[in-house]
Amino acid sequence: MTPLTEASAERHLAGICFKIGPPRLVGVEAEWFVHDDRCPEAPVDPARVAAALAALPAHPDGPLLPAGSRLTEEPGGQVELSSPPAETLRACAELLLTDQAALRAACATQGLTLTGSGTDPLARERRMQASHPRYLAMEQYFERGGPWGRVMMTGTASVQVCVDSGTERQIAGRWRLTHLLGPVLVAAFANSPLLDGRPTGYRSTRQMVWSRMDASRTTAPAPDGDPRTAWARYVLDAEVLCVRRPDGLPWTAPAGLTFRDWLRGAGERPATLADLEYHRTTLFPPVRPRGHLELRMIDAQPGEGWLVPLALVGALLDDPRAADAALEALDRLPDPGPDAAPRSALWQRAASAGMSDPELRRAALACFAAADRALARREEGGTGAGRDGDGRLRRALGEFAERYPMRGRCPADDQLDAVRAGARPLPEEAPPC
Repeated sequence: MTPLTEASAERHLAGICFKIGPPRLVGVEAEWFVHDDRCPEAPVDPARVAAALAALPAHPDGPLLPAGSRLTEEPGGQVELSSPPAETLRACAELLLTDQAALRAACATQGLTLTGSGTDPLARERRMQASHPRYLAMEQYFERGGPWGRVMMTGTASVQVCVDSGTERQIAGRWRLTHLLGPVLVAAFANSPLLDGRPTGYRSTRQMVWSRMDASRTTAPAPDGDPRTAWARYVLDAEVLCVRRPDGLPWTAPAGLTFRDWLRGAGERPATLADLEYHRTTLFPPVRPRGHLELRMIDAQPGEGWLVPLALVGALLDDPRAADAALEALDRLPDPGPDAAPRSALWQRAASAGMSDPELRRAALACFAAADRALARREEGGTGAGRDGDGRLRRALGEFAERYPMRGRCPADDQLDAVRAGARPLPEEAPPC
């Protein structure tokens, strides 16, 4: 086997993490907490979730959903659906809507409900339910830096929108746009104002949690310049979270070991290409290149609210006129400061203030308007990645903009209003235990 060197590792990362070609596909991943219908404050027995998922058709790779989404369970018992890549926004939405309905129905067989929130809004015990050596190593790794890794693993949930990297001429611009868009997405879709049942002072506590974790794997690479060079450097300079070993042995990594150190001989054995591939799955920057670009900064949304970030990001990234309009608005935002996202001052403002921040609100409204015009053009033309025959995505986008950014609000404010009114901050109310 040819030894893996720094140069060969960088070449591999540059080639595999940014697939070059005309933007064609879009995907969305939505995550939910699982609550008991009758007693949401109580922890849910993993056996009940397993019984619910057993109601779905079985497949060697996991439960089989009707539209082909991939179902995964997160370390704290959250469930996530990842849509298949689709050629239109409408097709992508329909795929995940179909599978979300199937997952809801399966959960209902066990008296369980799905809750879309960036953090679990209720004060209930958070347990590490995963026993895979990856998650055990991850838990131990993050505990070196305080409680935030455990909170992230067991108490947070997100929506992720995935778009193609673009052509050789587009890749740098799309990389920059997704990063500039980040604080607006954090602020507009902030939906995690509570932790352990209490307000934290943040609209997006989930984003605050990420900003306090290991900077080597959660901050953003430089958004300017060549994305491939920046990403390769980022991957090699990140600390190793786990080292895969034979069955029965822990995957714990030595403290302070970066992958570059490992390539230079500091590890217990020579690093392989398989190690590099696995290492990059343990990195969690706001935008993660995986062949496509995965936007990871959006809080989980209630109900079918993931439709809105899908529509917004998809329209802005696929329509050049919309992208230009968004960039014009985003370039007017204050300088984020010397720190990388999500630790920069602008990202912190987004997490704290949401849409009550006037500058972020103006930028968000401009982005929503640009996306609306892009979706309208596709409806009129009947071609391209829009083709939203019934206009559902455009209506969802417009209704969200009117309910939240236009009023200086975000979904987190609904949870805070419920707390002030003495109600339970869940999208679907349940009777007291």
